[in-house]
Amino acid sequence: MSVNDILVLGAESLFFLDYFACGKLDVDTAAAVVGGIAKGCELAGCALIGGETAEMPGMYPAGEYDLAGFAVGVVEKSKAIDGKATIAAGDVVLGLASSGAHSNGYSLVRKIIERSKPDMNAKFDGERTLADVVMAPTRIYVKQVLATMEKVTIKGMAHITGGGLLENVPRVLPENTVAELEKAAWPRPKLFDWMQAEGNVAENEMHRVFNCGIGLVVVVAAADADAAMAELKAQGEAVYRIGKIRARSGDEAQTIVV
Repeated sequence: MSVNDILVLGAESLFFLDYFACGKLDVDTAAAVVGGIAKGCELAGCALIGGETAEMPGMYPAGEYDLAGFAVGVVEKSKAIDGKATIAAGDVVLGLASSGAHSNGYSLVRKIIERSKPDMNAKFDGERTLADVVMAPTRIYVKQVLATMEKVTIKGMAHITGGGLLENVPRVLPENTVAELEKAAWPRPKLFDWMQAEGNVAENEMHRVFNCGIGLVVVVAAADADAAMAELKAQGEAVYRIGKIRARSGDEAQTIVV
């Protein structure tokens, strides 16, 4: 997720460091965790240059650990993407598909699972079990979007993390604009429909908590929309034209899903 956060500024990720803490080190578990981090770094084109491993007996129950990390990236100041300075009414909003919940909203996910008590090992989506779908790794968009930026001007991006579509997209919008998104414009993965039904979650709350199938939002000029979509698809992304930027009326919310 850290490298996607860096990407929205138009920056290239340079390196990542991790922190792994536990009561007693389980080598197999630690190796699996670091292996996953290394895979993510490979997908982002950045280096895993080290980190901290801490054993703290009595601080963690057996089998539990604490994991954190951060990434550092770089972008020329003149090339930094600042949506608030460039986005305007008439621009097009594109959405790149997520791979799942993307590590957000899991307090609610756990509560829904606790209450519904599903068989986590039962087939849920094709050959994948519910456990596989719930724990799917966050999709990393770095290489694909950086390649697209070399051919098409991107005016703004929002990584859809905590706060969902409703609270992340406004971060890149000028105060006088609104992003109007059409929920019928992209397919919502089965996981989100299941969670909404099992948790009796309101539609607006779904879009406030979860990405609902869109992991990264990209804003481009209308004239560049087709070219941007074509390039992103060529880079292997599932991308949808999910909305538009329009003028804001009064104090209405800056992102709405219709």
